[in-house]
Amino acid sequence: MNQLRTEPINPPAQGLRRLLTKDPAEADLGRRRFRLRAGQARATLERAERSHIFGYNAVLSYETGKIDNLPAEQRGFAYEGAAMACATLDLLTVSRGRRAHELLAGLAVRHQHAAHLGIGRAYARLRLRPLWGFGACHPLLRWLAVDGFGFQRSLTHADRMVGERSMPDLLTRAHRAIFDQGLGRMLWFHDCACPEDVAARVAEFPAGRRGDLWSGVAFAATYVGGADPDELCGLAAHASADGFRAHLSQGAAFAIATRLQEGHVPEQAAHAVQLLTGADPEQAASWTDTALIALGHDPHTHEDFQAWHAHTRRALTRRHR
Repeated sequence: MNQLRTEPINPPAQGLRRLLTKDPAEADLGRRRFRLRAGQARATLERAERSHIFGYNAVLSYETGKIDNLPAEQRGFAYEGAAMACATLDLLTVSRGRRAHELLAGLAVRHQHAAHLGIGRAYARLRLRPLWGFGACHPLLRWLAVDGFGFQRSLTHADRMVGERSMPDLLTRAHRAIFDQGLGRMLWFHDCACPEDVAARVAEFPAGRRGDLWSGVAFAATYVGGADPDELCGLAAHASADGFRAHLSQGAAFAIATRLQEGHVPEQAAHAVQLLTGADPEQAASWTDTALIALGHDPHTHEDFQAWHAHTRRALTRRHR
């Protein structure tokens, strides 16, 4: 492997850096008028967003290497932020993803999932169509940028995306299901990891969108955390009653596969995947690997990405029979 750099190629000019730097107070869910509740849920969710902002600002201050000083369970969020910053700079300077490519090939090599989500968040912040004019992404994982776009767009326009259940005009029809996975992840933040409130929110959407929303909810519940075991059991019961238990399990399986790739599985994530899929982390992750192999040589299309999820759901459905 090439020597890893601790700062991006072509660092931003001082004025651009000041303009783009994020205020750590953006992590405060109360400022976004999201639902708040007592206990550890809010602290867990806000800690994740603070780590995201730390990684984002680390790129702008040429201190990307400091991300690895964070606790292991927080580094994925920070690399998501770092990728968002790199992609933002690449898009503003029309460099076709040079900074993001260096990050993906270097420091974030074990955080591919999080980094591709961060690239999508950059598109949403700049109000650009996901994947437009960008050549740095993995052929298949690049579709995660649409998921990241969905999370960020819903985070900043919750009244429209959640309250009105609208869909951005920037998206093509092929993007919409993946967008909803990102929206589902955001709903976990929006309702402060409360399964009853999240389930009620998902129920407001048309049935054709709810499966992808449940998938995103489960990814966040497993990867980010915030709910105790009883609440996770309640989340599974709500998804089952809605007819989307397989989608919930699929989201949890992908979340734990991501954690395993990162090299650290937090205790809460291991417990969550057991409760949401009925399997231990290694077994749940293996279903995503088997589904990927089933796609054959060189999967890269939107249809391949969706088939990857569908094959995983089929494995989970067979387990729950």
